[in-house]
Amino acid sequence: MKALAVFSGGLDSMLAVELIQAQGIDVLGLFFETPFFHADKARRSAEMLHVPLKVLDLTEPHLAIVKKPRYGYGGNMNPCIDCHSLMIREAAARLAEENARFIITGEVLGQRPMSQNLRSLSTVAAQSGLPEYILRPLSAKLLPITLPEEKGWVRREKLLALSGRSRKPQMELARAYNFAEYPSPGGGCLLTDPVFSRRLKDLLSASPDCDIREIELLKLGRHFRLGPATKIVVGRNKKENEQILTLAEESDLLIKVESIPGPLALAVGDISRQTENIALALALSYSDAKNGEVAEVKLSVKGNERKESAPARSKSEFQALMI
Repeated sequence: MKALAVFSGGLDSMLAVELIQAQGIDVLGLFFETPFFHADKARRSAEMLHVPLKVLDLTEPHLAIVKKPRYGYGGNMNPCIDCHSLMIREAAARLAEENARFIITGEVLGQRPMSQNLRSLSTVAAQSGLPEYILRPLSAKLLPITLPEEKGWVRREKLLALSGRSRKPQMELARAYNFAEYPSPGGGCLLTDPVFSRRLKDLLSASPDCDIREIELLKLGRHFRLGPATKIVVGRNKKENEQILTLAEESDLLIKVESIPGPLALAVGDISRQTENIALALALSYSDAKNGEVAEVKLSVKGNERKESAPARSKSEFQALMI
């Protein structure tokens, strides 16, 4: 007997896997990767549990629901009900090819008011097309009986009745299972982050057909909107400067402070002389230059480079442009 686990790598999904493995059932973890959540945590957790893990790219269909979710957003840009529905639907489509009988998740009734209430869990299961095959081991005793329980594949009495937002029961179980470590709750999905969500909302408003590079840039630096088709990203440290450089394209404007330590500034979209002036000023204002101090910068666009000198200005002049 084999089950597929929609596996985030968080404590709840780890415990769900452990409960099912304890009943002699093989488990294959499935992690659905997008630009908003990566598999690093899931890989570490799966390795600790000695559970095989498949990482599957869900970028294209997931981005479509982020742009227009049927069931709306959570606190930020996180379309949790649509997202969970999509993942379970994708898992259900792989049951036959993986020779698995049912699907498990780490969802806990009432842990998230919008996406893990009884109605939402039912909606998510129904969206899979195989609702009777979806088992939530941590809250199973509080939910309608599923086919794996009816058929005796899983013993319902060995499942749990967890509910609510407290994580103390899960932490106690982790100690009982001798988990050496497990990820802290939250932080896995960028769509729940207020700053990232604000930037994504701005991007989708200005560029509904944005590409993955533009989304990757949202994770870096400080962002300034100059107009509907123009934005500037200013690095915050050496690592971000290097990452911004790898995402730059030939048509972008790159500005690097030369004479003193400072950030890399990247302007994308329509590059005018006004854009150059603002990008230059932003790079200097976030450099080590004192207000009014003249410093040299290098401007690069479409293979052409030149150097200019200008005085550093106060960051407060650009607050209205910051996203």
